[in-house]
Amino acid sequence: MDKTKVRLAPSVMCCDFFRLGEQVKVFEQEGIELLHIDVMDGHFVPNLALGTDFIKQLKKKTSIPLDVHLMVERPERILSAFPFGDGDMVSVHLESTPDVRPALAEIARRGAKPFLALNPATPVEKCKDYLALIGGLLIMGVNPGFAGQKLIPGTIEKIAGARKLLDENGRPDAEIEADGNVSPENAVLMRRAGVNIFVGGTSAVFRGSDLSQNIRQFKKTVFE
Repeated sequence: MDKTKVRLAPSVMCCDFFRLGEQVKVFEQEGIELLHIDVMDGHFVPNLALGTDFIKQLKKKTSIPLDVHLMVERPERILSAFPFGDGDMVSVHLESTPDVRPALAEIARRGAKPFLALNPATPVEKCKDYLALIGGLLIMGVNPGFAGQKLIPGTIEKIAGARKLLDENGRPDAEIEADGNVSPENAVLMRRAGVNIFVGGTSAVFRGSDLSQNIRQFKKTVFE
């Protein structure tokens, strides 16, 4: 997909699970093109979140493609448990396994777009050997595991560095996704630095009670 196509991917972890069906309908009505699904194993990150059964049910309820973010150790061992395929995106962390290539290859084999996720402390140069295998980079602006954190200083510069690395190594087509404190104010700076997919959490989509208004305001502020 063209890196210039800007998209908002609401984080399902931040939904009101008692109103999940209602909120997914709002996402459909507002033209949301990706739903961000955080998967946490309690080992790679100190938290537990959305599992395989939840994702299977969600995939039955909506045609919106999934953006699955695997914050798990050795993701190559559990990919078969997840229902993803054509049109979906799946991110695995460079730091999560000794060799990330098998996971990236399996994601691509099943028709999804493989993304390589980088923790805040991981330099973008570390992903240079994997650029031919990915559809894009997921840049974490906070330490993965919990919502509501402040943006780590240097994130905007890191995003710009990632865009430069991709462009200079024959991957101008590769996308950049930002995750962590993607407020409208931060998102404007992130977009200028090269982001075209924004994970929308509490600071972007789920503040207050009017999801539609939040989504429209974010798009007006960041996309236009």
